[in-house]
Amino acid sequence: MHILISDYSGHPFQVQLSRELARRGHRVTHMHFAGFQTPKGNLTVRPGDPDTFAIEAITLDTPFAKATFVARWRQENEVGRRIAARIAALRPDVVISSNAPLDTQRHIRRASRKADAKFVFWLQDIYSRAITAVVPKKLPVIGHAIARWYEHLEFALLRGSDRVVAITDDFRPILIAHGVAESRIAVIENWAPLDEIPLMPRENAWAQAYYTGDGMRFLYSGTLGYKHNPHWLLALARRFPDAQVCVTSQGEVADKVAADAAAEGLANLTVRPWVPFADLPALLGGADVMVAFIEPDAGVFSVPSKILSYLAAGRPVLGAMPRQNLAARLLERQQAGLVSDCGDTADFLAKAARLAGDAALRGTMGENARRYALRAFDIENIGARFQGVIADQAAPKEKRA
Repeated sequence: MHILISDYSGHPFQVQLSRELARRGHRVTHMHFAGFQTPKGNLTVRPGDPDTFAIEAITLDTPFAKATFVARWRQENEVGRRIAARIAALRPDVVISSNAPLDTQRHIRRASRKADAKFVFWLQDIYSRAITAVVPKKLPVIGHAIARWYEHLEFALLRGSDRVVAITDDFRPILIAHGVAESRIAVIENWAPLDEIPLMPRENAWAQAYYTGDGMRFLYSGTLGYKHNPHWLLALARRFPDAQVCVTSQGEVADKVAADAAAEGLANLTVRPWVPFADLPALLGGADVMVAFIEPDAGVFSVPSKILSYLAAGRPVLGAMPRQNLAARLLERQQAGLVSDCGDTADFLAKAARLAGDAALRGTMGENARRYALRAFDIENIGARFQGVIADQAAPKEKRA
């Protein structure tokens, strides 16, 4: 079959799935929005990729206006229209769409229908819940009406999908309560590409050039946005003046962290741009403790891809997030990190001190993390599960005719 996988963000594990499905004999087009500011996966065709594998970047004529509501809404619609145009031209048998904003997703699903392609909604989070938590605060007059519209749109898209791939069983009762047939729901948890994140020694040559000094290394690597409160990074730098608090990120929030650290004279907190994906294993391997945080308004179902990469790298995670969050439950269940509630800075810093002072604990948690990744991130098993989802619904068009 011809499978089009559209991953709006361009994250690492989605493109790994595309490569695996191409390896299994399908023609696969992997599509992503190049203008979305986030760490990207390996988004170029490389030696050894099947001839049936292609990557396409969707671009806009102007920079993406992430922080401006109306301009962002217009651009998300335009991205959707441009992906829709490619679907119309390529006429794939199956479209799998992940991480798309709901306005973008609306165009993708409509184009899939017109092209007679089966549509699989790869559900990463209940996006309308985040909209409900954020938009009414920013637009108090019309924000509630906007939030209600997006809740209606999201579940209409989910009900209208041929299949829904959810990242956790926690979604199942919510989807069923909103009219999604249980027979259309498959659960496949997210992962990180193990083949591209090998274990690396702390003192690898790349890390020795990147990090400075011999102290503890706390690392935050990934997007900083509305659902990430950078307070935790500044608190770490204040509490551990002899440690390095390294932030690898870009964007307005990252710039503010750098400015706040400079204003306070926190020379041990550094903010640097994202590194190329090829250098990510060395960056992660060179750290002692990985840092992750999620705000209560961000929802309870998501496991940010940075945490999955942390697990693959075999390093312990220091987290601040709601205890009911899927990421928190994963870290605690696998004993791969220590997690504090969002409002408890004292507990967060106490757990940071515990990790900093106990190399054996860091080693055990890192081993637990990697062991979980080896078990859960097997791309052959994951590819087989996605292939099963596709086979349940779709045959090539000439066979459906």
